[in-house]
Amino acid sequence: MTTAFADPKLLSHDELEEGTVFAPRFDAHGLITVVTIEDGTKDVLMVAHMNAETLGLTLETGIAHYWSRSRKAIWKKGETSGELQEVVELRTDCDQDCLVMTVRQTGRGAACHTGRKSCFYRSVETENGIAELEDTGLPKLFDPKDVYGK
Repeated sequence: MTTAFADPKLLSHDELEEGTVFAPRFDAHGLITVVTIEDGTKDVLMVAHMNAETLGLTLETGIAHYWSRSRKAIWKKGETSGELQEVVELRTDCDQDCLVMTVRQTGRGAACHTGRKSCFYRSVETENGIAELEDTGLPKLFDPKDVYGK
């Protein structure tokens, strides 16, 4: 089954921003940005993109699917690592051009390919006008070389 979405161009401003019709506004590349957060803690796990097909797969299966811009392919999150993301809730912003997805992170609890819980494991610090990255101490939950062979 393929999920169909309404065309946002056919909706009025009020219908788009206040109505009940889900009409995701994909960008010129056919993608929509998704911020993925963990159920319970509300920690930001990752930011990725979906196209219409992967958004449909996510809604149909209840498991997060994304579009890999680097591989130009469907990416079922956790298919290789076992770190699946079970969808709890999917929200859209006011003009339907961005999504926030709440998930239950399965496996060891790592959403990041580096083996960490979150892709946001470094903070930006500025000293003497120079911006540098500082590790926040988020531990690795698995070794990526063991999982991905890289």
